[in-house]
Amino acid sequence: MSSEDRTSSPSRSNERGGGDDRNRGGYRRSRPYFRKKVCRFCTQGLKVNYRNPETLRRFVTERGKILPRRITGNCAKHQRELSREIKRARVLAFLPFTKK
Repeated sequence: MSSEDRTSSPSRSNERGGGDDRNRGGYRRSRPYFRKKVCRFCTQGLKVNYRNPETLRRFVTERGKILPRRITGNCAKHQRELSREIKRARVLAFLPFTKK
């Protein structure tokens, strides 16, 4: 089989998921207008501080896990700061390690 025969066969390219990029099986996102998340600390000029547990609780799940950057929308710099301050607040008992 020559290389021309392989590329000209439309059924062969579609059978493995390759080929036509216009039709992707009808997949559409549920929210067509996605709003980009922005870092609250950069835009509002807030400071990350372990002594302010109300602010830190927004970035912790109900089970006590630190929310990831893709969920919160923080920039990398402030996400690192935030995780460090949450850990400090836990050690000093401002925040619980886990919730029962």
